[in-house]
Amino acid sequence: MKLVAVKIPIKLTLAQLFSYCASEPWALLLDSCNNAQAQWDMIFRQPVTTVTNSQAWPQQLAQALAQVPAYTGPDFLPFQGGLAGAWSYDCGRALEQLPSLATADIELPDLSVGVYHQALMQQRSSGDTYLLAPAAQVQQLTDFWLTAQQHCQQQTPASFWLAGDWQANMDATSYATKFAQVQAYLRAGDCYQVNLAQRFSASFQGSTWAAYQALRSHNNAPYSAYMQLPEGALLSLSPERFLAISPAGDVETKPIKGTRPRHPDPAQDQLLADQLQQASKDRAENVMIVDLLRNDLSRCCLPGSVKVPRLFAIESYPAVHHLVSTVVGKLAQANQGLQLLGQCFPGGSITGAPKIRAMEVIEELEPHRRSYYCGSFGYFSQHGQADTSIAIRTLVATHTQPGISHSGTIHCWAGGGLVADSECASEYQETFDKVARILPVLSALPKPEAQA
Repeated sequence: MKLVAVKIPIKLTLAQLFSYCASEPWALLLDSCNNAQAQWDMIFRQPVTTVTNSQAWPQQLAQALAQVPAYTGPDFLPFQGGLAGAWSYDCGRALEQLPSLATADIELPDLSVGVYHQALMQQRSSGDTYLLAPAAQVQQLTDFWLTAQQHCQQQTPASFWLAGDWQANMDATSYATKFAQVQAYLRAGDCYQVNLAQRFSASFQGSTWAAYQALRSHNNAPYSAYMQLPEGALLSLSPERFLAISPAGDVETKPIKGTRPRHPDPAQDQLLADQLQQASKDRAENVMIVDLLRNDLSRCCLPGSVKVPRLFAIESYPAVHHLVSTVVGKLAQANQGLQLLGQCFPGGSITGAPKIRAMEVIEELEPHRRSYYCGSFGYFSQHGQADTSIAIRTLVATHTQPGISHSGTIHCWAGGGLVADSECASEYQETFDKVARILPVLSALPKPEAQA
């Protein structure tokens, strides 16, 4: 068997087309939300095998990637057969010795990665769509997607609604207590920075894919993703790249550290962005994480290749401004992508520094495990190309019935990096600023009987 790629006549966006397969377990959309930062959107479905055991996962996944059939086709396509899926924050437990203190109440595997021999890829600049498939299945899968295109142009949108209010696992008082505990660790020299997050949970009914569609229209995040799992669904509206790797072994990571809310008045909005770029506290937080990532990349990159071409750039999204830096390097061997992911996982921007001690503090102070929040979504192609996100602005849904229309519980998290000169009230408010285009959007979705 060999894998090939052909151009097929698709006029819809992949976010529109995905509706046709969104209820399939292991269907995955990597979605740029038409953001100018991204070059490709991708749909993955029907993996030939799945990997859910998170023990020694870098080695497991490298072995699975090595068994993907050879590819013949355009060499510019980003995915030529390989791995795609989601890594939970708790995949870090397979790499380091960490305490088990927080409640693990989300019954999903820590790892949800498929080996995919088929994918649909749409180039944003041209609109061209390419089908990757085993040579013997090209016609069958082309027909599938052309049928999907017809169906998606005619179908009635599904519904999603909350069956109760959002409930946080911390109130202002308990957050302040945990904030004080972090400050004590910082003063004692245990850490330089700790990312502390709270979780919001609500019961829901309906289609989690419909929830994602509503959220993507309000967030425009370049590293968005939707993944349907047998036991639930993952919805991510992330603005943050984790690791991008080229076939030649060039590596880029873009940590976010520093946030201000958007303002409806353009002058005030620009003032907030300017203040963020000049804020000494936020710049200090950002540099701490840049240094951490420089060290992480250096574990697999050539000596002298790790550099910081951009420091303290402003990137703006519908809810917030972010302070973003760029760190690059060159892998010592071009096939080390999964090894690099393991060396850098989880991303330093969502743990703190030093990483392991910060993760111990997080486990002590956050009431519940993070699940896929602060994990990663992405792909690793057999020819060496990879791209992954940091799973912030991410929701995890678990359901009581199989399929995409069901009832269940949906969780969303928000956090921020705490340093010695952080101020409790502003840090607490920042967690709400970060989900200002998520929680209210889902709360406002009407029940079907109220839509008439």
